[in-house]
Amino acid sequence: MSLEIISKVISQGNLLATHSWEFGAFSEALLEWYDPDLSVFSASPFPHGKIPVVQVDQIEALSYAQPHIWTNSTTLVDGDGAAGDPASLAVSAILIGQTQSPFLSAAQRQIEHLLTAVPRWPNGAISHREDYPELWADFVYMAPPALAYWAIQDANKTLLHIAIEQCLLYRDVLVVPHGADASGLWHHIIGPQNQDLGIWSTGNAWAAAGMARVLATAKKSPWAGALASKLGGLTAAIRDILDTAIALDQAETEEPLLRNYLNDTSWFGELSGTTLLVVTAYRMAKLAPRAFGDQYVAWAKAKREEVLERINEDGLLSPVVNPLNWGDRTPATASPEAQSFAVLMFAAHRDFFVES
Repeated sequence: MSLEIISKVISQGNLLATHSWEFGAFSEALLEWYDPDLSVFSASPFPHGKIPVVQVDQIEALSYAQPHIWTNSTTLVDGDGAAGDPASLAVSAILIGQTQSPFLSAAQRQIEHLLTAVPRWPNGAISHREDYPELWADFVYMAPPALAYWAIQDANKTLLHIAIEQCLLYRDVLVVPHGADASGLWHHIIGPQNQDLGIWSTGNAWAAAGMARVLATAKKSPWAGALASKLGGLTAAIRDILDTAIALDQAETEEPLLRNYLNDTSWFGELSGTTLLVVTAYRMAKLAPRAFGDQYVAWAKAKREEVLERINEDGLLSPVVNPLNWGDRTPATASPEAQSFAVLMFAAHRDFFVES
């Protein structure tokens, strides 16, 4: 993949992002691509156990995120009713906040809001919605990595444990039980307003990739040893998602992409979920090579090639699901999420092979 096309993918991602979680995902993608040493997937993201101090205007991701972050509110950006989505900007806010205190205060308010003001599911899982308890797989990419990163900022082992626990509480509610069709994968949404019991590809990818970020943060933290048993639960939850997604993919030799709903062959194959699960496979093969061996890398390599073939000369990925209507049966030709996922894929692939 040429740097020219990568640049076009990034430019399209910048143009397309208009919602809170899109700003957050694109910021994370820029960070992992341009400044991998600052990513939680780097070998040493927390010098002396602390958040690194950087010059904001020299970091592409932070220069992008900064104007989107509110410093005068309880949340980092308008979530349009979503409690989890604004937290997707927390990593950027915390990094900016090392030299600009209003951003650090804003990040702290966002974290406290999640922990103290947002409704909870009966098992203690923080709701993805502000006004009622409802669990969305998407939440796991937005909020738990923010909680984990703030735990490093605050030197707070208990909060890092909470970040891990939130992933597992979500898993407990959303996962398809063992023995059932698509076991190990997650339902998209469970709750009173927007329930979607389908096995949405992008939702499973959000969850797996979010858990990988929390796992990386915890493994690089000062408390990695003390948290080892909980980290095993995260690793297993990620592996369950990847194993079943790969098995469903390999059972369908006619369709090279993962289906929008993974276990429903009436759906089209699409790039958003496929690409982010490729990212997760590469990241986990580096983070936990004993659990994620050569077969995961081989699958990621094959799917990455399919993704690359579907990036057009303008840098757009298609076919993709309409990110604002996951039940739309018409394949879309542009998605801000897919653009971010492609950048994350470029970074994960590079980091795996460079460091390996």
